[in-house]
Amino acid sequence: MAKLRFLALEEILRRQPAKIDFPDVKTSEYYGVNVFDRMKMQKYLSKEAFEAVVKAIEKGTRIDRKMADQVAAGMKAWAMEQGCTHYTHWFHPLTDGTAEKHDAFVELDGNGGVVENFAGKHLAQAEPDASSFPSGGIRNTFEARGYTAWDPSSPAFIIDKTLCIPTIFVSYTGEALDYKVPLLKSLAVVDKAATEVCHYFDRSVNSVQSHLGWEQEYFLVDEALFLARPDLVLTERTLLGHASAKNQQLEDQYFGTIPERVAAFMHDVEVEAYRLGIPVKTRHNEVAPNQYELAPIHEETNLATDHNILIMDLMRKIARHHHFRVLFHEKPFKGINGSGKHNNWSLFTDTGINLYSPGKTPKTNLMFLTFIVNTLKAVHDHADILFSSIASTGNAHRLGANEAPPAIISVFLGKEVSKMLDEIEKSVSERKMTPDEKTELKLNIGKIPQILLDNTDRNRTSPFAFTGNRFEFRAVGSSANCASGMIALNTAVADQLVKFRKDVEAIKAKGVKKDEAIFQVLKRYIIESKPIRFEGNNYSEEWRKEAEKRKLPIATRVYEAFEAYLTPKAKKLFVNNGIFNEVELEARTEVRLEKYIKQVQIEARVLGDLVNNHVIPVSIDYMTSLISNVKGLKEIYSEKEFKELASARMEVIKEISGYITTVKAKTVAMINERKVANKIDDTLERAKSYEEKVFPYLDEIRYLVDKLELIVDDDIWPLPKYRELLFTR
Repeated sequence: MAKLRFLALEEILRRQPAKIDFPDVKTSEYYGVNVFDRMKMQKYLSKEAFEAVVKAIEKGTRIDRKMADQVAAGMKAWAMEQGCTHYTHWFHPLTDGTAEKHDAFVELDGNGGVVENFAGKHLAQAEPDASSFPSGGIRNTFEARGYTAWDPSSPAFIIDKTLCIPTIFVSYTGEALDYKVPLLKSLAVVDKAATEVCHYFDRSVNSVQSHLGWEQEYFLVDEALFLARPDLVLTERTLLGHASAKNQQLEDQYFGTIPERVAAFMHDVEVEAYRLGIPVKTRHNEVAPNQYELAPIHEETNLATDHNILIMDLMRKIARHHHFRVLFHEKPFKGINGSGKHNNWSLFTDTGINLYSPGKTPKTNLMFLTFIVNTLKAVHDHADILFSSIASTGNAHRLGANEAPPAIISVFLGKEVSKMLDEIEKSVSERKMTPDEKTELKLNIGKIPQILLDNTDRNRTSPFAFTGNRFEFRAVGSSANCASGMIALNTAVADQLVKFRKDVEAIKAKGVKKDEAIFQVLKRYIIESKPIRFEGNNYSEEWRKEAEKRKLPIATRVYEAFEAYLTPKAKKLFVNNGIFNEVELEARTEVRLEKYIKQVQIEARVLGDLVNNHVIPVSIDYMTSLISNVKGLKEIYSEKEFKELASARMEVIKEISGYITTVKAKTVAMINERKVANKIDDTLERAKSYEEKVFPYLDEIRYLVDKLELIVDDDIWPLPKYRELLFTR
């Protein structure tokens, strides 16, 4: 194994930086070339088929089978002109990845040959094996049937000569088995609720779209070093490894010059992204060594979610062309920053208004204030559900450290918005406002645009921060599917907006005018949601104590975070809004608990293998060489000289022996606890056992092995070290 480590380093030294091959055309000339977008639909579809698809995208109407046949014919013609030989229904099962089953464009012609065929039935529906995907018990092995169904709102695209059709995935009995079904439902409910609230201010608004701009952080590791680390190969994080003497403490990585090999990788990712219509905009070095970020222009949330999961796939493939492996794990390296996927979220009307941007008139500013306060109230009331939506095994390592938002959901609004809410709380009473008070309040709000656009600060420690014209859900993990957090957020906001209308209408029914009723409700919401607002350092211990005083939910265990989806409050939120039924909620919680168990189980098994087959044998070998050295000294030196010369060696031998004994004992204990946990039938109880009894051993064993790494001869240490993994580019 040690030989493999040094061979990997030699291989890297022989490599030449990849040459960046710039296309001969401007980006705008090949952007979206592999996407069946509206321009291509107009060319390949009849007028009625094109209008049917556009209507389905914009209004959610159904496309009948006759029209689906026409769409399929046009889609096939375009795809085959691009050299496609297969098609697939591309979907998001509950694995945090994607799934696809490729079928050729061929059918038997009855004369011993084949013909190319792709009908509406192939476009509209397919039947993957539902029992082989995580379902939380909805589907059993003997109940295999499941359906994928075309999602017209996300355009088909081509990858590697295969036509990919974005679809939903449901069971034979109708339950959602993916992320897209509940995401689309959440987008529909927030559209309806937000549109109705907009009508208080602007009757011309017909719809509201949720927009998302994700920021994808990731690490790149040289492939040779990656393959020499079984823990990276099997878990995507280092289970062992002492910190490098230099890591990120000099703060010289962030926004630094992008290494040549990395720049070549980034360029190839961007070219392929542009071909697929993914509007990537930003790339830069992140805080930690070998950590980077990619971010696009904001898009409609469903499409942005598809694009994020698609580009993660692309990055994995393209990384290998450059002899890299990309790591999306939230915490692949101990002691340095982990990776997140900041979700920048906003709501836009069909008239082009960003509901989180202050306007130029009292009316638009009152609408801005309404959506800010209702979002604040939604986060306050459903903080536990929002945290649950982004909780994961990987995120548990990242959240709460001095690099990421803590495991306490709070909202940062910035000085100016906070000041505005405080003024409303103090100045607007429940009594009828005078005309002067109304005018003063509206004028004060009217001053906000210039202040916000120029001076809104950012709080990198906040898990949910207002950043001038959007909210940034910073707690989302880098490996996550964006849909999970967006489902919870859109649903919570939609539910709150419905309550807002009911509260306003109840006050109006007493004869109070609309604006005054709105102000009265907003003031109450500002007061009720005040505990969730925090403008300071979320990393501080003082904030944790303050959060406890405010009675904010504080997640301490992963399985406890998952359980938030099973509370009466969560069931009311999701079931009443039609996002999930109770069976789906329970199934998803079961899936997440099972995934957590399996991930910790895999990590424990990998660590046991590394300790027993790599670390202990190498440590014993080194200790044996020291013992031989001591014996040799005794043979050639006097007793006095021997004691002087051998004392340091003897101390090292004792130290190594002590570590070996303790490491072995803890590894055996961990394996035994794992065996006990595996016998527990109840999934929740098994997850508790893994988190409370097995998981702690991972850190305890690591601490001891990392001490051995500092002692054992570098020439025989089997695993690439942090200084090599993080600084070999």
